[in-house]
Amino acid sequence: MEKRNIIVIGASAGGFEAIKALTALLPPDLDAAIFIVWHMSPDVTGVLPQVINRQKTLLATTALDREPIASNHIYVAPPDKHLLLEHGYVRVARGPKENRFRPAVDPLFRSAAYIYGPRVIGIVLSGALDDGTAGLWTIKNRGGLAIVQEPSEAEVPSMPQNALAAVAVDYRLPIAEMAALLVKLTAETVAETQEPDMEEQKKTALETRIAADDHALDRGVLLLGRPTRYACPECHGVLSAIADGDLIRYRCHTGHAFSADSLLVSITENVEETLWSAIRGVEESILLLNDLGDHYAERNQPKLAAVCFQKAQEAESRAEIVRRTVFSHEQLTTNSLRKEAEEAAGA
Repeated sequence: MEKRNIIVIGASAGGFEAIKALTALLPPDLDAAIFIVWHMSPDVTGVLPQVINRQKTLLATTALDREPIASNHIYVAPPDKHLLLEHGYVRVARGPKENRFRPAVDPLFRSAAYIYGPRVIGIVLSGALDDGTAGLWTIKNRGGLAIVQEPSEAEVPSMPQNALAAVAVDYRLPIAEMAALLVKLTAETVAETQEPDMEEQKKTALETRIAADDHALDRGVLLLGRPTRYACPECHGVLSAIADGDLIRYRCHTGHAFSADSLLVSITENVEETLWSAIRGVEESILLLNDLGDHYAERNQPKLAAVCFQKAQEAESRAEIVRRTVFSHEQLTTNSLRKEAEEAAGA
């Protein structure tokens, strides 16, 4: 029987220290391969492997495309590339962003679940929003185990909190207890599990290929869910709604993917950007109208100048309304909505 020896870890804001603390506690002879996605800017140098190697535990390297998978090894996603798993080797690809990131956690988790099923242990650490939640659901759905960092310990608790809210998590614990648990779990053999639902397998395979930079539209991305009235914040294509159990998420025909949380954040961010753009346009019209008013006044056309100055004042009044709207605009997340609902219930 096979062992549970594929560990996938996802983290975002606050995750650097969490990853460093966890890997420092792992024994160098751990009989498992570990794969890490940590959200980072696409133009930074990936320093996480060097930081982990200074701790002199497991060897950590930046993952290379089609590199064989070895035990006692940590593979870290490079900047601006998704990290995916295949049978016996890794894939590194610049597929469409998911949840506004590349690398993203969900593609790694999803591909691991698709290829290795119950052998996978998924871990969600500190981070904002909910990347990793849908992938962790897939891991559980394929018979794997789900672990989250204790949210009260996490520097940014949203990722662990969202995972706990949507997935039947097996273990919720602080970093200090996680390494010992992994030693125990990786020594266990995997029990026989029921064959996964074929439709779910097809869906997971398709989404894994999209993350690997396959042609989303040709592969049948539109068949993954029902069309919605929402536009993709990345490319403005039509988004389809995809169900994972009780989870709802979205993907456009070019391949960009969003959780409900990341889509809500993107849309509300775009509202603010649009309002500021409107203010800029109105203020440019005010400047132009005042300049024209001065021009006509200098040329002894007082009535025309007065009309320009009046229109400039009217435009200023409209701009003030938009300014007040910008300052009262609320940045929304599913966590903020959940907190507001809890406060209303307790009132």
